[in-house]
Amino acid sequence: MINEKRLIQTFLDLVQIDSETGYEEEIQPFLKDKFKRLGLNVREDSARNELGYGANNLICTLPSTQDNRNKIYFTSHMDTVIPGKNVKPIIKEDGFIYSDGTTVLGADDKAGLASLIEVLEVINENDIPHGQIQFIITVGEESGLRGAKLLRKSDIDADYGYAVDSSVPVGDITIGAPYQMKINAQINGKKAHASTPEEGISAIKIASSAIHNMKLGQIDDETTANIGRFEGGGPTNVVTDLVKIWAEARSHSKEKIDLQTEHMRNVFIKTAESFGCSAEVETTLSYPGFLINSNELVVQKAVQAAQKIGLTPQLGIAGGGSDGNIINQLGIPTVILGVGYENIHTTEERISQTSLIRLAEFILSIIETA
Repeated sequence: MINEKRLIQTFLDLVQIDSETGYEEEIQPFLKDKFKRLGLNVREDSARNELGYGANNLICTLPSTQDNRNKIYFTSHMDTVIPGKNVKPIIKEDGFIYSDGTTVLGADDKAGLASLIEVLEVINENDIPHGQIQFIITVGEESGLRGAKLLRKSDIDADYGYAVDSSVPVGDITIGAPYQMKINAQINGKKAHASTPEEGISAIKIASSAIHNMKLGQIDDETTANIGRFEGGGPTNVVTDLVKIWAEARSHSKEKIDLQTEHMRNVFIKTAESFGCSAEVETTLSYPGFLINSNELVVQKAVQAAQKIGLTPQLGIAGGGSDGNIINQLGIPTVILGVGYENIHTTEERISQTSLIRLAEFILSIIETA
């Protein structure tokens, strides 16, 4: 029932609408109008005002035709990473869709959006019975799930749902994802002229010593930590008195993420104190982790739907976060569906036409199964 030509064209149209994270003001009206035309009740939240972004999240509801069915929801995000302006999609002979190499393609997550739109077209054309379905389309996912963080439980009227946003193959289902903490430090040394170094204390030396003594990389099978950015210094004739460091830690265990975060914080502070100086450390939960039991309905319905159309679903655990991390914390069981895009966040990003088609078929099968 999927109209393959229409689906591919919808995707091509979407990726050519500029929507870098924070600048979703062009694509949001397009999506809002599209969902309204397909018969959904559409409302916006206040993300634009609260974040200073170009648009609001969209909460789109398709009323039920069979009230005995589960209420479900799907979520995809409308923003892309940079460089995402003036995307020129190219369909190559290998069956994949690429950009022209100067930008990302934006399959993350416009492949999800295109498939959801095509499924709604098919439902309307074929009068397919369904329970209530919501489509939560977010802004600012690529800037730390900021749009999803503004969603309230009252925004989503669903028993369970699916985030259509993962690089794993179509049919695979992600049932868990880690916690992520941001650890930002400022090391305060003592300035002096480089000709009299004994009069100063180098913040670079303090920071280097701290990082040397810190557990980083693969901490255990559930936990990682990384220094992402190190900034400080100036002329070579000055002993540097200020260094800033941006770091992160991830873990599938709440206990372990707390321990790793405290470890990194303490190493920065105690190392600075050992030099007679100080460190200021700010820790922030970027997003919470989740783990859904494979026996829960949200997983079983997806597995049944995949098998129904000849897919062999694999259940997996992700290494990164998505809007699903946030919505799970609202008490609405959510798993992540594989979209099949490749090389995301690079100018080599691509997705096969087959993945787009199979994704739409999978989503439609979930709706029919639910």
